Amino acid sequence: MTPNPALGVGLHWLGGLASASFYVPYRWVKRWSWETFWLAGGIFSWIVAPWILGWLITRDLIAVLSATPRTTLFEVAFFGMLWGVGGLTYGLTMRYLGLSLGMAVVLGLCAAFGTLAPPILHGVFVSQVLATLSGRIILLGVFVCLLGISVAGLAGLSKERAMSPAEQKAVIREFNLRKGIAVAILSGVMSACFALGLSWGDPISNLTLARGTPPIWQGLAILPVLLLGGFLTNFVWCVILHVRNKSGHEYFNRYARDDAKVSPNETTIETALDAASREVVEHSPGWERDRGGPAIAVAQGATVEQQPRRVPMLSNYLLCALAGTTWYFQFFFYTMGESQMGRYKFSSWTLHMASIIIFGSLWGIGLKEWKGAGMRAGWLLTLALLLLVGSTVIVGYGNYVAIAH
Repeated sequence: MTPNPALGVGLHWLGGLASASFYVPYRWVKRWSWETFWLAGGIFSWIVAPWILGWLITRDLIAVLSATPRTTLFEVAFFGMLWGVGGLTYGLTMRYLGLSLGMAVVLGLCAAFGTLAPPILHGVFVSQVLATLSGRIILLGVFVCLLGISVAGLAGLSKERAMSPAEQKAVIREFNLRKGIAVAILSGVMSACFALGLSWGDPISNLTLARGTPPIWQGLAILPVLLLGGFLTNFVWCVILHVRNKSGHEYFNRYARDDAKVSPNETTIETALDAASREVVEHSPGWERDRGGPAIAVAQGATVEQQPRRVPMLSNYLLCALAGTTWYFQFFFYTMGESQMGRYKFSSWTLHMASIIIFGSLWGIGLKEWKGAGMRAGWLLTLALLLLVGSTVIVGYGNYVAIAH
């Protein structure tokens, strides 16, 4: 099958749309703590969807993974665990740097490291990237993407300056530049380990291709192992929060208990890849009102209802299943898009990051998250979107040049 970069870019856009949209169903989850609905949805994201779709679409998934060297399985799962660590430290970045600056630093590092680390670590950066016209075009696209992320951060800072002093204090409770930059570096690099996990999963791709899996589906055989590592990290953290907040009963209790506690700092803890979608939902009008039950105020702490209220268990589980499955589809389309990028498939990470921010920003505009942010913020956001769209075109063209020559 001849790679098709134009198709690859389109598939990456679909993945970005899924990533930017998955958090929306959580708006209607009622009277559950963050750790409850995050883990309930995560079961579908990291376990159910990757294993079921991998088994249905690829050939002999179990046999392929059984034939994969144990060291490869361990390395892929380990990168998944590191990606989970990046998610856990993302919340701290927001606490120390604020939403806009924190997102710009983390996503910029994540995009740069996740794109450039695979060819560098595989020893082909000079020969296949710097020494070729197509490689240099792709590097230009990476630079434009980073520029777009930076401008998006400036737009966010401009929006925050338009807030009242009380609102600004709520957004950045514990500003600390030194701590924030250190944690942002850790979060950005660890979050990019997802790209490394996919790269180190090439032996799995080769085995599934040998079994007859069509090339466009080859990456689906890697995801069950990679996401299992991410599940382990998130599971441990959610269990810690359940113990701390005494919220483990929520999976089974049809009534919200009056001693339920919600930690304000944990509502922002998820991977840097999900930042845009979380910002859109938690800062959109009606987020706290629509959730019902114990209201979650992200910036100012949580209030607790004194009277137990009935929990819509079936609805909550279905919404979590929808959110979790939608989250998985970002990488379902990612692996499909990666298969179309030829020898420069590492450039897929830039396309993915740009697409997430593009569609996350469009969600924010649609949900009026930028209302009242001011003209300067609006123009900066428009410029950021143009740069990010342009970066995907440049990267796609670089891959086209490589195939054409």
